[in-house]
Amino acid sequence: MAKAKRKFVCQQCGTLSSRWQGQCDDCGEWNSIVEEAAETIFSARHDLQTGGRALTLVGLDSQVELPQRTSTGIAEFDRALGGGIVPGSATLIGGDPGIGKSTLLLQAAARIAARGLSVAYISGEEASDQVRLRAQRLGLGSAPVQLASATSVRDILTTLGEGEPPVLLVIDSIQTMHSDLIEGAPGTVSQVRASSQELIRFAKQHGTAVILVGHVTKDGSIAGPRVLEHMVDTVLSFEGERSHQYRILRAIKNRFGGTDEIGVFAMVAEGLEEVANPSALFLTHRDVTVTGATVFPALEGTRPVLVEIQALVVRLSSGATPRRAVVGWDSGRLAMILAVLEARCGLSFSTCEVYLNVAGGYRLSDPAADLAVAAALISALAERPVPADLVLFGELALSGEIRPVAHAPLRLRESAKLGFERAYVPSAVADGVKGIAVSGYRALSQLVDQMLGRG
Repeated sequence: MAKAKRKFVCQQCGTLSSRWQGQCDDCGEWNSIVEEAAETIFSARHDLQTGGRALTLVGLDSQVELPQRTSTGIAEFDRALGGGIVPGSATLIGGDPGIGKSTLLLQAAARIAARGLSVAYISGEEASDQVRLRAQRLGLGSAPVQLASATSVRDILTTLGEGEPPVLLVIDSIQTMHSDLIEGAPGTVSQVRASSQELIRFAKQHGTAVILVGHVTKDGSIAGPRVLEHMVDTVLSFEGERSHQYRILRAIKNRFGGTDEIGVFAMVAEGLEEVANPSALFLTHRDVTVTGATVFPALEGTRPVLVEIQALVVRLSSGATPRRAVVGWDSGRLAMILAVLEARCGLSFSTCEVYLNVAGGYRLSDPAADLAVAAALISALAERPVPADLVLFGELALSGEIRPVAHAPLRLRESAKLGFERAYVPSAVADGVKGIAVSGYRALSQLVDQMLGRG
């Protein structure tokens, strides 16, 4: 009998190796390689072309009934999921410790159970009494949620298989689950993969929607093997700063919907509260005009969110190297805009420190914010305030051209709804919106001339 081959697996990235070594060659982590039991494999003499069962092949034009989604009772949660929970689906939600993952899922589970649907909440990190105390604090103590504290996947599936399968199964968290079919401690690559596979198989066979809570690493990515994100149907990321009230639930992967929608929540004493108007979180009190502050209508999926961009320019007289600090935006993009302002518009920031901040702790990735950032920098440098009823959006090219962006009418309608009366946009935006005056610009130098009063 052939000797079984030894297998060494990195617990951080899942890389396979034939021998142990102190540092992983792929991810660079130290002391992360652990020997695992070799899986059973077919030898080369086995022929997989015969002996199986024939599959039924269907065409793309076959009529398929769309699955009936189950609403969580939380509109923002449903928005991020694409309209609700799909029966038999597997969802992975990750986020920093204490961000509110368990609170959100407990609230959703309680609202679903209150409608008479069966919900099972399995906690592998807390005792049942701890979860019950949290539910009482949130005012959900009377919700008919089936609660248990367990880490054995075999025990969980055996219990659920004795009666009618639940509509929703919450596992908090997948890194604490353990399968006795695989050797290794909970949280290792093999255990996370095997436990997830068994839970997902149960979901597909019985039509139970499974939500898995995942830990995250120090850089914010979900811990464990990357294959976990490939196995599930939906991956949600719960983002936010502990120092700020807001939380954003963002879809990273969704087989049943788009990945451009977000749900916005605010953390209050009674738990997570939906935010119907996210712009109110990211716009400061604007009765008094100040220099270096502009408003940008960002777009998250189909929802416009107005955020305030703040810039501060400090002139240095000592000849020291100026500093550039950015919070909530890409520092490389700030350097590009500063270069365009200097090369194409004749503004010098070489002797100035530049600080840029997106108010409310919001993080921007929309390239349409270029024009709003440039206007904030011009206002801060010239010490001329931007009108309080003005919004700006547009993408900047290295030539100084202001290029059009997607969904301009949607951005303008949201701005007009919130009381803004003027908008500076790319000249290619032909259609205006009732209630807001639109001014188009072809080049950034035109905007600079108007803001500085040049002839």
